[in-house]
Amino acid sequence: MDRFSFLNAAHTAYFAELYDQYLINPDSVEPSWRAFFQGFDFGLERGEVVTEITTDQGLSKLPESVQKEFQVVKLIDGYRSRGHLFTKTNPVRERRKYSPTLDLENFGLSNDDLSTVFSAGEILGIGASTLSDIIIHLERIYCDSIGVEYMYIRNPDRVKWIQNWLNVNDNRPTFSAEEKKHILRKLNEAVSFESFLHTKYVGQKRFSLEGNESLIPALDALVEKAADKGVKQFVMGMAHRGRLSVLTNIFGKSAKDIFSEFDGKDYEEAIFDGDVKYHLGWTSDRETDTGKKINMNIAPNPSHLETVGAVVEGITRAKQDRNYKENPSEVLPIVVHGDAAIAGQGIAYEIVQMALLDGYKTGGTIHIVVNNQIGFTTNYLDARSSTYCTDVGKVTLSPVLHVNADDAEAVVHAMMFALEYRMNFGRDVFIDLLGYRKYGHNEGDEPKFTQPLLYKAISKHKNPRDIYAERLKQEGIINDDYVQQLEREYKESLEEKLEDSRKVEKTVITPFMQDEWKGYKRVDEKVMMQAVDTSYSLDKLTDIATTITKLPEDKKFLRKLARLVEARKKMYFEDNQLDWAMGELLAYGSLIEEGYDVRISGQDVERGTFSHRHAIIKTEMHEEEVSLLNELGEHQNGDFYIYNSLLSEYGVVGFDYGYAMASPKTLTIWEAQFGDFSNGAQIMIDQYISAAEDKWKLQNGLVMLLPHGYEGQGAEHSSARMERYLQLCAKDNMFVADVTTPANLFHLFRRQMKAGYRKPLVVFTPKSLLRHPKVLSTKEELANGSFQTLIDDADADANEIRTLVFCTGKFYYDLLAAKEDKGREDVALVRLEQLFPLPAEQMNAMLKKYNKAKDVVWAQEEPRNMGAWGHLLMHFEHAKDFRVASRRFYGAPAAGSAVRSQRRHQEVIEYVFDKTKDNFAQQ
Repeated sequence: MDRFSFLNAAHTAYFAELYDQYLINPDSVEPSWRAFFQGFDFGLERGEVVTEITTDQGLSKLPESVQKEFQVVKLIDGYRSRGHLFTKTNPVRERRKYSPTLDLENFGLSNDDLSTVFSAGEILGIGASTLSDIIIHLERIYCDSIGVEYMYIRNPDRVKWIQNWLNVNDNRPTFSAEEKKHILRKLNEAVSFESFLHTKYVGQKRFSLEGNESLIPALDALVEKAADKGVKQFVMGMAHRGRLSVLTNIFGKSAKDIFSEFDGKDYEEAIFDGDVKYHLGWTSDRETDTGKKINMNIAPNPSHLETVGAVVEGITRAKQDRNYKENPSEVLPIVVHGDAAIAGQGIAYEIVQMALLDGYKTGGTIHIVVNNQIGFTTNYLDARSSTYCTDVGKVTLSPVLHVNADDAEAVVHAMMFALEYRMNFGRDVFIDLLGYRKYGHNEGDEPKFTQPLLYKAISKHKNPRDIYAERLKQEGIINDDYVQQLEREYKESLEEKLEDSRKVEKTVITPFMQDEWKGYKRVDEKVMMQAVDTSYSLDKLTDIATTITKLPEDKKFLRKLARLVEARKKMYFEDNQLDWAMGELLAYGSLIEEGYDVRISGQDVERGTFSHRHAIIKTEMHEEEVSLLNELGEHQNGDFYIYNSLLSEYGVVGFDYGYAMASPKTLTIWEAQFGDFSNGAQIMIDQYISAAEDKWKLQNGLVMLLPHGYEGQGAEHSSARMERYLQLCAKDNMFVADVTTPANLFHLFRRQMKAGYRKPLVVFTPKSLLRHPKVLSTKEELANGSFQTLIDDADADANEIRTLVFCTGKFYYDLLAAKEDKGREDVALVRLEQLFPLPAEQMNAMLKKYNKAKDVVWAQEEPRNMGAWGHLLMHFEHAKDFRVASRRFYGAPAAGSAVRSQRRHQEVIEYVFDKTKDNFAQQ
């Protein structure tokens, strides 16, 4: 008997649904059916009409009606998978041609089948329908103004949700007349704002939104609907294109302030340098149409277009951790990209890879690409190898919607999809808003030099407002005068604001996220040099030490870990000799007890690259994580977060910088695996860490821990390139330290939180010193001490000193060993613990104290063109008279040969103690 003869009698809709289920998730169907469908697919892929299926019982005849149903289901699957390639999403260019097409013949169907009714229509929610009607619905859903990519998502529930969402009304909005008028009004604001600026500020750069104005009604709808779904805060990042329009038409920044910035007036503050108008951030509270109040933040950004995305994610996570732990989805990140930038900048990939990681996830980001189809003068064909600029989104299996920017309703509809998906699944969504750029890269550019044909087409193309107005006229919703009235009223309000702005002599820049920074003042270098009380109760310190030196008794740990924790207990309670790790952990514990949070991230920070920290201890059998700093009991007034990061510097530093920007009461630390790895984050260091306070009034307390020290590990693992950070130091923009004792690290970290201001802090941390027998401090030095910017030689008799040596960091201990070995009581070693702001007064005091020393040396282990020597010459008047002991000038930080490196190191040490042994020329 034919195994499949029962198919003749069964309801074909069941088999169509079963096959559809198989196409979405093959493992979800019964094995014999799976084998059946695999055979059917194999035949269809070979272009054969399958009438028989080979089974373990021989050949089985497939009823023609069922065979056709399967072919129609396969057609539906084709539209779902490839329909986005055949959409009407490009407003000014012909789409590229793709094959195979979605023609019937490719699915074993023909025109003769168009009038046949197929049960497969039920998959689309339209019931049994003719093939002709099924195709009409598929074209409307998948091949009109919105192209959807999602079939690569390996989660059947999410795929089914998307399909059900798209099937409603054939993926088309059902807006009321009032909603349509609202969209038109926001479109008018976008169009009129740009044309007003174009008239009033001829030739000035503004990076206009023209060609993608539908972004404004889409963002407006997103804010309104998200607030209805419980979103309380928005954090947005975007580059230049359209930023001014978004600021005034979405974030409520007064056009008056924008006009002041266009007029190029000076700033109200003398110590503030400012930035161009399309880089500035903004924070506001907006009331929605339904009366809900939401906090709106758009982060400042540099010209490195994708950088701000990492900062936005960090700001969002900080807000979630601090205020929305129970429901993090109430803070919604939005990142607006450019098409060339998201495709070309590696940071975009780093940020996408963070999306689902414990230390960096934010509950889903809505990514919007303002797609101009061009980058400066580079056509999209030269800007990427991928089909779409958004293909990076597929890394995390995020749905991508490609939308025609001329179809305002479709754009708003796509945004509603993105919001619903994000709120339902906590995942990223990408919207590719396909439009054009009306002018050149900036408004003074001539785009016809490089794209004459494209800009010939653009010059004749109507803007989205006029296209939509025509549509609403045809629908009888508005009359001919409606748009003119909207435009006249809006431009009149702009004229009033322009007039008001010209009555003001200076530009006022509002600080970003003022609410989070209440009570914190921006300060100069004089305040930075003032002592901060960082003492801490010895009793409380002992309570914290008790907790972090005792493992849970009901869990089994590796013997090495158990011994390490026991050694910490002994060093605190018996020997009173605390090593680097103990000083560090006690600093965190003390801050947590005082109500601060501590966040550390970076590569392998939980254990520490050099196996010193062990802030997370794992059980032997089940790898259960134990964080003793989160077990402080009655002393647990803050939270301790520590996360091993993905192998990223640029993205992670950007994230943690954003985190610190939004949470001044969190000690936020990024640790490099090796100090020179921070090179990968150089854009963040240059554009944000060193300059953001001057440019954007941003305070930020991010701490960067950069392992540094010459131990013969080659060029890549010796230097944290301190010269680069010191070259960036100016006036009052950050702290740079190279501390040598656990106690000084303890007080440095505490100063970072206890001060009434925030500055970035760069710390050159040790490697070999983590276990050096002399790098120890007492508990009393932690409890009762303070941060020392400079440490005198405690054993030196000023009357006997003939050589005064200034040095910093690990090199001090190398020099100390040589001094003791040589018995040189006539040499004083003074440690410079803070390199910026430079403690010049204390250094002068040392020169005065050791006034019998006619030989004053600056000693460093780095080459002459590296390290701190150049910095001293710029910031300390007497440095020009110092004798310099260093390696010679080199291009690489250190030699690859351990023997050669040690020889050079030893020669520098010898020269410190005997100036006749200057082998500088021979090194």
